[in-house]
Parts: sequence; structure tokens; C-alpha cells
Amino acid sequence: MTITATMVKELRQRTGAGIMDAKNALKENDGDIEASIDWLRSKGMAKAAKKSSRDTAEGLVGVYVQNGKGTVVEVNSETDFVAKNVEFRKLVNLIRKEAMANSTIEGLLNSEIDGKTIRESITEKIASLGENITLGRVGSIEGANIASYVHTSVEEGMGKIGVLVAYDGQESELGKQIAMHVAAARPLALSGDEMPQETIEREKQVLTQKALDTGKPESIVAKIVEGGIRKFLSEETLVNQKFVINPEFTVQQVTEKENLTIKGFLRYQVGEAKS
Repeated sequence: MTITATMVKELRQRTGAGIMDAKNALKENDGDIEASIDWLRSKGMAKAAKKSSRDTAEGLVGVYVQNGKGTVVEVNSETDFVAKNVEFRKLVNLIRKEAMANSTIEGLLNSEIDGKTIRESITEKIASLGENITLGRVGSIEGANIASYVHTSVEEGMGKIGVLVAYDGQESELGKQIAMHVAAARPLALSGDEMPQETIEREKQVLTQKALDTGKPESIVAKIVEGGIRKFLSEETLVNQKFVINPEFTVQQVTEKENLTIKGFLRYQVGEAKS
């Protein structure tokens, strides 16, 4: 398979690997980006790569909270210029609010407001703004309390990153701070129990290969992998992460002190769904 400059660039952006290391990884894995990431990590040439941060789409994320429910939508445009346009922002505002009643893409697109579906409203904006516009994704969360946070906000409830956190307990400023933490720390799951098993297995494979490549005996490799998984879960699960506002404590420690229980979270970032 031909290894292109674009493939090398993407792999380097996602791993921080050097040019030759990226090329070799792609050659060893027939151009498969995800397999190349694991290969680089097993060789100690790259850190854990989360979802690609390359700019595959522009647009805005919109969040909306009402009566114990929160919704988050991603609406994509081709350029940031259009994403900043007031007409585009009006469209996002319409969609984020309507998502309260329709939290699936198809249901939301077919939802009718003032005799016009969301799909038709998007088509009109495509014609007037001259760019393709798509509804990238939609999600919702419910709970006794919902905290929201928007990073790089262009106006209320809209920005490049949107976060919702559901929690039990008294409404607290801590809820908003945890939403800010989620935006910055990018946890993969709420807790170890909720981490997808396929993610854990992939991490085990990388850790195992890395340990074997150093010549460690298999009896030691198992212990190394076990310790590596513990470290991975402490860094990638929300309740076990160091709280960004006060890193002396974990998120779980600060919530327990306030008698709060996090029930779930959603984090959307523009372009993530396209990567």
C-alpha cells in the first residue's frame, strides 16, 4: 500500500512521532492508522492517542439544560467563517433546544417547528450560506441536577466544546467545576466499571508487547500489565482523575466531600465525530 504524506501527517499529529517513525509504523501496518498508533506505542515511540484532533470539520457544539435533562448537539460546517455567522448560530440554537424532545439524529432532522422540519431549515442555510451543513450528532442525559459548560463560547450555550454532567445531591458550583474538568481532562469513562472492555483489552495488548520487547520474562510481564492498566484507569476515568482545579485530590474525593454523586457525563468537541 502506498503511504501518503497525508497519512504520515495525521499519524504524527495524533502521536507526536517523528517522520521516519510514522512512515515505518504505517509500512508495518499496511497504512492502518489505528494499528500504527498501537505499534508506535508498543515501541515506546508515542503516548496514548485519543480521538484524532485533526480539523476534519468546523462548526459549533450547542448545549441546553431544562428540568433535569440536558442535550448536546454538534452541527458542522465546512469553514470556521460560516460557523461564526449569526445565521448559522441561529440554526444551532434552534437545533439544541429542539433536541430536548428528539434526541436521535433522524428524529431531530424530521422534527417540525412552525411548519418546517429541521432538515428543511438546514437545507435553507446551505443555500444561503453557500456551504454544506450537517447535523453531526446529538446526545442527552438526565439526572437530579445537570451542570453544563461550553469552552470557547461564541454565545450562550454554543462553542467548540460542550459538556454536560449529571449528578445527585444538592445543586452546587462544584457541578460546573466538574464540567470544566471534563472539558480539560477528556476522560474516556466515568469509572473503571464503565470503561469499554475493548478499550481495556487494546491497552493490555499495547502494554504486553511493550514489556515483551524489553526482554522481560512472561511472569513479570503480567505484573507490569496489571500495573499499567491501573495507571491507565486512574488517568482516563473521571472519578479517578486528579481534579484540575485542585490536583491534590481526585474528582471522587472532592465530590464525596460535597456529598455529590456523578451519574454520567457527555463531552462533545467540534470535529471529533468526523475523525
